[in-house]
Amino acid sequence: MNRDFNWRLIRKLLGSLLIIESLFFVLCIGIALIYKEHTWIYFLESTLIASITGIALLISGRNASSTIGKREGSLIVTLTWIIFSAVGMLPFLLSGAIPRVEDAFFETMSGFTTTGASILNNIEELPHAILFWRSTTHWIGGLGIIVISMALLPVFGFSGIQVFSAEATGPTKDKIHPKISETAKRLLLIYIALTLSETVLLKIAGMTWFDAVCHSFSTIATGGFSTKQASIGYYNSPFIEYIVILFMIFSGVNFSLYYFFFKLKFAKVIKNEELRTYLAVIVVFTVIITLTNFDFSALSLSSAEELLRESLFIVSSTISTTGFVIVDYSLWPTFTWILVLVLMLIGSSAGSTAGGMKVIRVLLTAKYSYYEFKRLIHPNAVFPVRYNGHVLQESVIARVLAFVILYFILIVVGAVALSFTGMGFIESLTGQITCLSNVGPGLGALGPAFSFSEVPVLGKWILSLSMMIGRLELFTVLVVLTPVFWKK
Repeated sequence: MNRDFNWRLIRKLLGSLLIIESLFFVLCIGIALIYKEHTWIYFLESTLIASITGIALLISGRNASSTIGKREGSLIVTLTWIIFSAVGMLPFLLSGAIPRVEDAFFETMSGFTTTGASILNNIEELPHAILFWRSTTHWIGGLGIIVISMALLPVFGFSGIQVFSAEATGPTKDKIHPKISETAKRLLLIYIALTLSETVLLKIAGMTWFDAVCHSFSTIATGGFSTKQASIGYYNSPFIEYIVILFMIFSGVNFSLYYFFFKLKFAKVIKNEELRTYLAVIVVFTVIITLTNFDFSALSLSSAEELLRESLFIVSSTISTTGFVIVDYSLWPTFTWILVLVLMLIGSSAGSTAGGMKVIRVLLTAKYSYYEFKRLIHPNAVFPVRYNGHVLQESVIARVLAFVILYFILIVVGAVALSFTGMGFIESLTGQITCLSNVGPGLGALGPAFSFSEVPVLGKWILSLSMMIGRLELFTVLVVLTPVFWKK
């Protein structure tokens, strides 16, 4: 018989997480004071609200049992993302930067889920502290609110395997240490190292320290929020673009592979099928898009390099689901749009900060489909699906296929729901795909040159839900919406 929920522990953990969020607000107060901006008062008010609510939840959850199951794990993660976004939108609302609730919640959910879709049309007019908070929501949500918290606060007093599994991405979870808290710490250290490395390089390339930090937060989290309305294209710097390309690709790699790399376990990295497939897709799609857009009548080395760089940037930005732009790819041939949509669906590696279905699922689905053709020809033969040299259980393949099928069902349902709000076909379809895959820009009126400001109110709430469902790998959120989940 299913036991009841451990509500005391749920309140205790949510309270702890809100206190962590209030600490990030304090960081934004410091930014406001450095730049002598009045916005510090709004972050102070947000800090008080978050910390008081967090303390109240901690008190109500005192003496909680440490017992936690899969149901609590899914509920904690889902509630965390909703509550974090509800509290995280306070600076936008209080400062008047984003005065409408649906817009502020959309922007905040887009930040925490690292989607990068924005309703803003005046980014460069916003105060530094507000811009810093936008990028910080990416950085917090990139590695995961729960993972960061488990690394910083191992004093929660319970095994975090259920919440870690509910938030971590991919059909398999890489435990690089027997203790989940130690795994979280190692992932956080890798995350910080990548962030610092890109920040220094962007500063050397010509960005200010503020812009370098904000763009590093967005890149490593594969988010896409920029301090400039024209995104990375504002700088018109090949050096900056190549740096961002490199770190977008890095951020789409399974973070556990970095750990194995630093432990000198190179064979484990080189033989990883998902990594090889991920890099191969980037190369192939870059070449195809470059050739599709190349003007052979005006052949020159400089134009070829520029087009290759633009193509590589768009491919890296899309497959990593970062969403930075340097050119408006909606002005490219229609064939290119299809390739961009395919990259949105594929996404990057499991265990990375990126969205999408993940390369490993696409790879396993392709393998399974290929073996089905072979079974039709040789019905008595056995063709096991292998990954990294290991035979996968049928249950793993079943979960992968269920995920892929459900992913496309949600795209159809979401697109229909958005069209019901009055959005056009292209906007409804690509808006749902880009938000479910946590990419950012879509096509049509949601393309790189536009924002989501004109999306109807109901559409913004639908897309906010899609962003959260996609970031938490579908099942974590959807299972909470089923009646059986709530049965005692």
